[in-house]
Amino acid sequence: MTTNHVQQLSPGTGCYAFFLNAQGHIQADVNLLCLEDRFLLDTEPETRERVFRHLDKYIIADDVALEDVTELLACLAVEGPRAAQVMAALGVPAPDLEYAHTSWNGAIVEHVSETGEPGFRIFIPVGARADWIARLESAGAVRATPDEVRTVRLEHGKPRYGQDIFDTTLPQETGRMHAVHFAKGCYIGQEIVERIRSRGRVNRLLVKLEVEGEAPPASGSKVTAGAAEAGEITSSAFSPVLAKVVALAYVRAQYAAAGTPLEAGGRAAVAVATQCYDGT
Repeated sequence: MTTNHVQQLSPGTGCYAFFLNAQGHIQADVNLLCLEDRFLLDTEPETRERVFRHLDKYIIADDVALEDVTELLACLAVEGPRAAQVMAALGVPAPDLEYAHTSWNGAIVEHVSETGEPGFRIFIPVGARADWIARLESAGAVRATPDEVRTVRLEHGKPRYGQDIFDTTLPQETGRMHAVHFAKGCYIGQEIVERIRSRGRVNRLLVKLEVEGEAPPASGSKVTAGAAEAGEITSSAFSPVLAKVVALAYVRAQYAAAGTPLEAGGRAAVAVATQCYDGT
């Protein structure tokens, strides 16, 4: 039911995966954790009910029970250059490999990043949330606003489902191919994914742009290459670090190479390579 090879996972490991419909379009993305006797699926708040319905629909003969634990578990993210130092100051074990996780003092600690910076995610009972926040702050962590998280995410070219990945998006268009395992068994939407691979390309790709100026272009703003329409922005933010706007956009494949000069919202822009922390 997912694009990645879940069956090969062992307890303490995990992966990133897509759920597709029969047309190959992404219905949700998940960080999937393999625990001793169950799997924990970490997905966006907007897609949790969709994932639950999807699983419930296609689990037919398997001896599996589904439970939505959203109201039972809190999730805290510790991300940034000093993330490992903060975790070490509290004595929290920090797994080395991306998507690896460990249980510690009633918490599940996963090595994964929302922003593209080095980071960890901590799953805890909701009643322990305030205590964990206080402990993290005592170790030097500083609360980030949603806008700050979004800016750093875009600086690293990290897409978010619902803002940059949609239910009309194909896996290859996102560039996030660590979500797809091409040697596993059949899954919903696989025929479309394989057809695209056999052709060797898609018509558009999600790319990171750097745009001159301070005013972020609105979502849906057109991207052009000279007089030609090249694509459309999905999200953008002003980066104080770069002193320019960073954005994600779907552009036609011929304009997706790093260094391609473009215009976004009537201002000079350039496609740039993304540099996300991958846990290695």
